[in-house]
Amino acid sequence: MNDEMAALTERIRVLEDRAELRELVARYGVAIDDRDIDALTALFTPEGSFRSVDGVMSALGREAVIEQFHGRFAALQATNHIAHDQIIDFGLDPDAAEGLVTSHAEVCRNGRVFVAALRYRDRYRRHEGRWCFAERVLSFLYYLPVEEYAEGLASRLRVRVYGDRRPADYPESLPAWRRYHQED
Repeated sequence: MNDEMAALTERIRVLEDRAELRELVARYGVAIDDRDIDALTALFTPEGSFRSVDGVMSALGREAVIEQFHGRFAALQATNHIAHDQIIDFGLDPDAAEGLVTSHAEVCRNGRVFVAALRYRDRYRRHEGRWCFAERVLSFLYYLPVEEYAEGLASRLRVRVYGDRRPADYPESLPAWRRYHQED
């Protein structure tokens, strides 16, 4: 195969990988909302992890990740997870990538309706021929009761899902935000 054909083959592979990774993210939201444990299990590598920046969630290994979701689902009624944008970075390893996913969720938790804006920092790994999550790290811009949205978004204490008021995970903690606002 000549260099031009090899370059074209590589470009097509990257495009196909990007499409599969976008679908992986979409499948995650559907599996969560449908409580489809089999589908959710298939989205993680055997050694995959899922944690939140605030430390409320932290599971290592596919079985622990799924057990953690069972605990979350016990408090949740209907949910609607919506992925927005995804940034994907590929390195030298053709079976590994990293990504950032912006997202929103509407959830009914313990009978109360909440809205959330969140980000996932992901590490992806090709496992048995399919892209899977090797790691998902969840952070919140806000997680607010619907009736507190207008007031809550203007507050630094934008995570109110656990019965108290906690600082949001971002953007105030991000280096670019802090530099812009000359907080460092």
